[in-house]
Amino acid sequence: MTERLSTPTPRGNTGAAPGAAPGDRPPPARFAYDRHTWMEIAHLLANLPASLLGFVYVVTMLFTGVGLTVTVIGFPLLAAGLMGARQLGKLERARARVLLGVRVDEPSRLPLRGGGGFFPQLWMALKDPVGWRTVLYDFIRLPWGILTFVVTLTSLFVLWPVLPFIARGLANADRAMVRALLSPSDELERRIAELESDRGIVVDTAAADLRRIERDLHDGAQARLVNLAMGLGLAKEKLLEDPDAAAAMVDEAHGEVKLALQELRDLARGIHPAVLTDRGLDAALSSVASRCTVPVKVTVDLMERPAAAIEGIAYFTVSELLQNVSKHSRARTAAVEVWRSSDRLLIQVSDDGRGGARLDGGTGMKGLADRLSAVDGLFVVDSPEGGPTTVTAELPWRDRTGDDATARASGASRGR
Repeated sequence: MTERLSTPTPRGNTGAAPGAAPGDRPPPARFAYDRHTWMEIAHLLANLPASLLGFVYVVTMLFTGVGLTVTVIGFPLLAAGLMGARQLGKLERARARVLLGVRVDEPSRLPLRGGGGFFPQLWMALKDPVGWRTVLYDFIRLPWGILTFVVTLTSLFVLWPVLPFIARGLANADRAMVRALLSPSDELERRIAELESDRGIVVDTAAADLRRIERDLHDGAQARLVNLAMGLGLAKEKLLEDPDAAAAMVDEAHGEVKLALQELRDLARGIHPAVLTDRGLDAALSSVASRCTVPVKVTVDLMERPAAAIEGIAYFTVSELLQNVSKHSRARTAAVEVWRSSDRLLIQVSDDGRGGARLDGGTGMKGLADRLSAVDGLFVVDSPEGGPTTVTAELPWRDRTGDDATARASGASRGR
């Protein structure tokens, strides 16, 4: 069983043409009238009122907006008209989806709520390619709507035996127009939608990490330090009247200090381990492997270090996967391999355990997949029942910049 989550692929259904899914293709036209034929006929007859509405809106909006550009309200009016054209495009996509079976991705919304002031937002709305392509679609549709209405209505009475074939040809032209002019702006629009989704994943992940750090500090080191302060206070009170009891309390407080320090070290390692900053992936992954409950062979074949962010994601990915090996795999051996291929950093973690790992299996793999997808990564799980399990992660390679080197040097100096 192989499960794969990848980000560069389009999220909408696609088929032979952009925005189409394989299931969108209707069955071949026949002389007999079927459901698909009647839906195509209904779409062609509805073309006239729909195209008339769109044409009147576009002409009114263009003439009014362009004519008033000599005044202060012309450009805002034109921008509002383009945003209204987006809504007409949404209605046309819905009509094509219901009657023609054409499924195209909805364009991403204009980020007008992100600040930047009135004029940058106005300019963004004025240069909106989705709005202008919808304007073009509605402008050229009126003669086509008249033609399809007349031909379809006439064929219902005169050419009804071959109307399914006529309707299919005209409907295919409609499908082509919808896909060409009402689809998102190819890869750019799809990429924007992916980045919007990935941004939400990154924000949620960061919030969850902050909550985890807060919980660990509150329940761990903070509680121990409170006990330590109380113990030292009691020892101070008993120092003169019972030195032996005070000495025992100081010894107990000393043990609490050691435990608190260990918990703080573990917490710091969970945020960003010092060995990763100072010595890189090879040493850091070897340290993680030494804490695994099964023998792990670590092979890191990198001529140089990647950017700190990519290095950190790679480290925590391997760390989480090795924890899964310890807890769930029942494996006898495991292996970690890291190497660079062109502009990608590849990670492979394998074990000879019982298999059956899944992205939705409650082992944290879904979270790993989301984190990798947020940085254009891939996450592949190959884990048949009975094993073995091989997890392959792929990250974009980014060279280490001067800021990364400075941070590494400052971290090393703090360690000394």
